[in-house]
Amino acid sequence: MQRVSVCVSSLLVCIFLLGCCRSAPVDCQQEQERLKAQVKALELRIKQQQLQVERILSERENVHNTGASEVDETAHDVGGRKLFADCAEPFNNGKRHSGFYRIQPLASPTSFLVYCDMTDGGGWTVIQRRTDGSENFDRVWSDYKQGFGKFQSANGEYWIGNDNLNYLTSQGDYTVKFDLIDWEGVKRYAQYRNFKVQNEQNLYQLNFGEYSGTAGDALGGTYHPEVAWWANHNGMKFSTKDRDNDRYEGNCAKEDSAGWWFNRCHSANLNGHYYNRGPFSSRTDNGIVWYTWHGWWYSLKSTIMKIRPAEFVPSTE
Repeated sequence: MQRVSVCVSSLLVCIFLLGCCRSAPVDCQQEQERLKAQVKALELRIKQQQLQVERILSERENVHNTGASEVDETAHDVGGRKLFADCAEPFNNGKRHSGFYRIQPLASPTSFLVYCDMTDGGGWTVIQRRTDGSENFDRVWSDYKQGFGKFQSANGEYWIGNDNLNYLTSQGDYTVKFDLIDWEGVKRYAQYRNFKVQNEQNLYQLNFGEYSGTAGDALGGTYHPEVAWWANHNGMKFSTKDRDNDRYEGNCAKEDSAGWWFNRCHSANLNGHYYNRGPFSSRTDNGIVWYTWHGWWYSLKSTIMKIRPAEFVPSTE
């Protein structure tokens, strides 16, 4: 709780300085932006520490109720966590090399490995990767819940797990970025603010905000006003071939060979079948699809989904 008080005090100092800066000349605008970023970072830190305190108190309550003799606090400690909560934290602590790190989001009961992308400004937690079709993404609910794939290979394909996605995005405001590569080697991206995945009780519902990028807004379905009712993935619940939560009369996950946030069915499906080529033919558009770039009948070569806190200040190095 002491660290929370310190953060609150620091936050008030930042706000005071920001107010003073407003009365200064126009050339202090850069300083204003820096202080605003610090304020946002402190707000997130306060929220994270409150979640941390609540989790530890809950653990102690459970231990007391079961008569256990002690609490294992090796992963978390009120005075200072032993593991990072996401990939932005090691980056801000001077770890600038991309690779696998063991993290533990504040609400997560266990730690797990993730690939941290310290390029592209740094601090990105990779939550999905497709590169060569070596991993089967046509899986059941329990697999997507827990996560699957090659977590110790720099180019390995994997899904981080829907529970872990919920733990990560419940910590604060996150931005998601989709890095896409086609079979001609062309690269494009799509980025969304306010990315959040709810818990299993809410069927891992997806929510996201404003789009920016070069690949087009396939996830939001804003490319035509008449398609949003079936093409918008915002607010959709997660579906797999054994758990149909879409709005379609059939089963999108079964038809499109993937677990995903289907509507009726999709304009974006990055967990689809890996075709080893761009243009493909099939009974359904079940490839790795980003409609606003290559349409429904072109399967992408490589995709990466990655997230980082919205208040993160990218490196210019």
